[in-house]
Amino acid sequence: MKSLRVASLVTGLAALFVSGAAMAGVNIGINLGAPAYVAPAPVYAPPPPVVYQPAPVYAPPPAIVIGWHGDRYWDGRRYWGREEWYRRHGGWHGDGPGWHGGPGWRGGPGWHGDHGGWRH
Repeated sequence: MKSLRVASLVTGLAALFVSGAAMAGVNIGINLGAPAYVAPAPVYAPPPPVVYQPAPVYAPPPAIVIGWHGDRYWDGRRYWGREEWYRRHGGWHGDGPGWHGGPGWRGGPGWHGDHGGWRH
């Protein structure tokens, strides 16, 4: 009887081990699928450097020269013809002794005639 007990104990233990092995899943750890996407950790990027636009460069205003320009006089507002200026403003070409000397502008030593009617 003792052998029957030993035989049934061995058979029960064998059945216990065989049934556990039959239900057990074997996992080797080899994945055959595509890996899942993992987002990278956010990285702090400093802002771009501040760039200042240089100040605009303007051309200097033209120099305004008051006075005679050839046969015209600029008084800051308009050009005057030589004869027109002297008629309007008088001056050293009047009736008395003038810049050219002599009795006046016309007829003095600096006078060269009326240029055949040509007006300057």
